[in-house]
Amino acid sequence: MKKLCVIGDPIHHSLSPVIQNAMIAAAGLDLTYGACRVAGEDTARWLTRAKTEGYAGFNATMPHKENLLTLVDELSVDAARIGAVNTVCIRDGKVYGCNTDAEGVLRALREAGMAPEGKRVLVLGAGGAARAVVYKLVQAGAARVVAANRTVERAERLCGEFGAVACDFSADTLARYAAQSDLLVNCTNLGMTGVAGQFADLSFLEHLPAHAGVFDLIYSPRKTALLARAEQLGLQISNGLDMLIWQGVFALEHFANERLDEAALAAAARAALEELE
Repeated sequence: MKKLCVIGDPIHHSLSPVIQNAMIAAAGLDLTYGACRVAGEDTARWLTRAKTEGYAGFNATMPHKENLLTLVDELSVDAARIGAVNTVCIRDGKVYGCNTDAEGVLRALREAGMAPEGKRVLVLGAGGAARAVVYKLVQAGAARVVAANRTVERAERLCGEFGAVACDFSADTLARYAAQSDLLVNCTNLGMTGVAGQFADLSFLEHLPAHAGVFDLIYSPRKTALLARAEQLGLQISNGLDMLIWQGVFALEHFANERLDEAALAAAARAALEELE
């Protein structure tokens, strides 16, 4: 039986073992999935250990996602463009680095009825998560992508690379762009469980058109203050749980090196998560 795991520090909170083991069982694969605490400075040592201890691969959270870029033998197109690796496959001693986060966001948006094709999208944040989202939205054919960030220079660097529009995080600016958007995606950690930061002002949501969707990458809590207010306004909402599930589905396909029954895998993951509640 080949071993898989997720690495990070801390890692005890990760839902990946629950999701992956449920999907592995549903697919009947001869794999087992665990979690390993690995400090940020130990990425290279861990990779050597994984190769010698018979791992078929592993998933990685921050700070390993960027560290792995220069440690793998081959990068997928998405991993190279986003600048982050979240899935590593080890085959015949060769290490392949992939990124399934971006495709996971895209599938989750489509599953939620928020397909970005032809849409005007406002993205909140300009960090690693926003980078994956902006890249994939532009690639998918969004009509316009605007990234708002407190440090506008960071948004400008991101948008300059992918052909998006950068703006600041002021209430007036957010309100102006919200009024011109069909979809809003939160890529900040504002509202996340355990994070002190919250949106100081959610009034920009009132400027979104009635048909707009609001997607929050956060899944703990399941309904952030952002989503709760959007729901009060009658807007379509979705959290990041399906993104987590879909990136896991795509990661397992990389590990297995074959296409699997994606709908069955996602259903198995959702059932396993429901049992935790």
